[in-house]
Amino acid sequence: MEKKKNIGFNIIKSDPTDGHGGYGVGSLSLDNVSPVFVDIEEGEAFVDIGAMHARSSVEKRIKFTTNREDSAGGKPYWLVWVTIDRKEDGPYYAGVTACEMVVNTEKRRGYKSLPEHVNRMDKSIKRHIIVDHIDDTSKDILRNFLQNHDQGMWERSSDELKEGLKV
Repeated sequence: MEKKKNIGFNIIKSDPTDGHGGYGVGSLSLDNVSPVFVDIEEGEAFVDIGAMHARSSVEKRIKFTTNREDSAGGKPYWLVWVTIDRKEDGPYYAGVTACEMVVNTEKRRGYKSLPEHVNRMDKSIKRHIIVDHIDDTSKDILRNFLQNHDQGMWERSSDELKEGLKV
């Protein structure tokens, strides 16, 4: 049976404060952030909203540590935080940051740096592009995924993102 592919990004919502200038002004909104996993071995990328709370299909039933040796022989992933914003001519990929993960399902252990994941999500929300440390294969997978999701969003995105994902 073929897996059902969910390629939906979070929907862009209006200003949650409606310009009232009171409580909540200056706080960051997670409404426009989507976690995209790049499965290097399978050569695919997919959105899994469960990653917002470390409850994605990749992370379930896995104990994560900061010791790479615990997950030796595991499957490598990139968790990419993608923030979408809107210009006058339409939505675009505003922030894209990547974090490394390794998951060994047999050992039920994995490697990830939680501070790195939180900081990279924050950087994505703040419209940063941090993809230069990704391997070329993963860059190719991610670029194709973002282009195929919505060609217009890709075209409206920054040159920094396009250059960063060029192989």
